[in-house]
Amino acid sequence: MPLERLLTVQTDKQPLPLECWHPPLSGALDMVVDRHGVWWHEGARVEHLRVLLTLSRLLRREEDGEYYLVTPVEKWRIRVEDCPLLIVAADRHVLESGDSQWVVTTQTGESAALGADCRLIIDDDSDVPRVSLRHGLSARLSRPCWYYLVEQAECFEDGQGRLHMGLYSGGHWQPLGAPMNADDTQVPS
Repeated sequence: MPLERLLTVQTDKQPLPLECWHPPLSGALDMVVDRHGVWWHEGARVEHLRVLLTLSRLLRREEDGEYYLVTPVEKWRIRVEDCPLLIVAADRHVLESGDSQWVVTTQTGESAALGADCRLIIDDDSDVPRVSLRHGLSARLSRPCWYYLVEQAECFEDGQGRLHMGLYSGGHWQPLGAPMNADDTQVPS
């Protein structure tokens, strides 16, 4: 079974050099990551944390928009309904400069600092932002994490009268939603 072979890859904390691995396509696995970041293999939920960690570390998104589990000798296509990872925590750190640095953590324990290279992205088809990560992957903010960040958010009005809500992290603006017209935020009396 291909999944058993994939799980033999070294799984320490060091990043895997997926960008250096270019095996031919081995086929497609019966594996789905659903809209909530839950991984399923042959209809069964992947619940063992070591297995989930290993699979997430072997995953990359290629230029064709497809997701693949990759080793030096195998490449298996899987299906992802939205984002393969889910942000479950966000922590604010204060840098020596006094600037805020937000660090987000996925359900697999992978952390990333929001900044110039790791941005919150607003998609047209979702009101909850996603975060760009390694190897073309993204992680959607979980609702509780998004609500927490909204509570911490700053707002400003631009020159066109639109309101922007977001956070500064590492000196870079991170939007938490699409800009709104100031008139749209008025509560009718």
